[in-house]
Amino acid sequence: MIKSVCTDAAPQAIGPYSQAVKVGEFIYTSGQIALTPEGVMVQNDIKLQTGQVMRNLKEVLEAAGSSLQNVIKTTIFLADMDDFAAVNEVYEEWFADHKPARSTVAVKTLPKNALVEIECIALADMQIPG
Repeated sequence: MIKSVCTDAAPQAIGPYSQAVKVGEFIYTSGQIALTPEGVMVQNDIKLQTGQVMRNLKEVLEAAGSSLQNVIKTTIFLADMDDFAAVNEVYEEWFADHKPARSTVAVKTLPKNALVEIECIALADMQIPG
């Protein structure tokens, strides 16, 4: 069974989709951009935007009964691959010693002209064995 996940602690979907869906032991988040929970875009700074994206992912995962420590795969979409190092710097702060699998791709544009978008797949209600 597929269960939609929704929380007011992260921005609402800006289209016909869920913030995340939970299927069995897995959570699949929609891509998060740097909108605040109130729907305001964070200023045009890659580090600030990446921090907001990570906060949004954290809130959506927690609403689904998971956490960033349960993430097994992320996909990062960048409007400019020159931002790769800056995104890595912020990303690493949120994951610390946990290193999920990851893909990073450059795209032409992102919704609302965001600089970065991140989606993830996580395990629900359990910790990844160390």
